[in-house]
Amino acid sequence: MAKKSMIERELKRQKLVKKFASKRAALKVTATNQELPMEQRFKAQMKLASLPRNSSATRLHNRCEMTGRPRGFYRKLKLSRIMLRDLASFGQIPGMVKSSW
Repeated sequence: MAKKSMIERELKRQKLVKKFASKRAALKVTATNQELPMEQRFKAQMKLASLPRNSSATRLHNRCEMTGRPRGFYRKLKLSRIMLRDLASFGQIPGMVKSSW
């Protein structure tokens, strides 16, 4: 199980990303539009830089929903490899069976 502080930090980042998503997208469009004057693009870049650092989507890290493990993460199921195997062994994931050959 991951540290509670790391799980909470990641949840806080997710909330910030969701809160500032539309504002960041609008500022990025303005900052990259080559038809606008240089001063206006620079102001948009400065406003973008003044937003909270953790509101950027690239700072998010995928974690297992059950244990908070950051590595060995399956996006489709939102589980780590360890929990995936445990749940599959107990038959709690529909259609997944233990392989043997």
